[in-house]
Amino acid sequence: DLLDNVFVFPQETKDSHVLVRAKPEQPLQNFTVCLRSYTDLTRPYSLFSYATKVQDNEILLLKPKPGEYRLYVGGKFVSFSIPKSITVSEHVCASWESTTGIVGFWYNGKPWPRKGLQKGYTVGAEAAIVLGQEQDAFGGGFDAQQSFVGEMSVVYMWDMGISTSGVMEAMNNRPDKAPIFGWRNFPYQIVGEVYLKP
Repeated sequence: DLLDNVFVFPQETKDSHVLVRAKPEQPLQNFTVCLRSYTDLTRPYSLFSYATKVQDNEILLLKPKPGEYRLYVGGKFVSFSIPKSITVSEHVCASWESTTGIVGFWYNGKPWPRKGLQKGYTVGAEAAIVLGQEQDAFGGGFDAQQSFVGEMSVVYMWDMGISTSGVMEAMNNRPDKAPIFGWRNFPYQIVGEVYLKP
């Protein structure tokens, strides 16, 4: 239970990351990923990377530049434009459903207009899940220029969609349904220089 803790990624590296020691029991037709990050980076960086042996960008939450988030599913992506802000803590949730391909995106609790991506696709279950680096190979292939530097917390993943009220619960660390993993039941392994701090 990591309530009231954050992961601190203190500097740009090509290897430091947090490995999430959990994965779905079967392939995903739906998913939601939520997390909070705090950084002053302006270059591209990866927040959440979910790779399978056949697709390194099976699920990827990437911030290519200030003012934009990208969600990849099965190697293809949609972009969401957000306000370019003075450095603030940013909470984002992204959800996807296979039957319609609809992607939902929430920024600091507010829903953005929905978009479509990879209708009919299935996300593989045999995954390596990494925070703070972008996998270009299963469990590795990192690039320092895409590494995250800053603080990250309240990371959640569900095998279903989410409502705006569910997003608010995730922001406040009180989800009612047990996700695949979450900040209150977070199985992790730190690799390299990342610190868990109150």
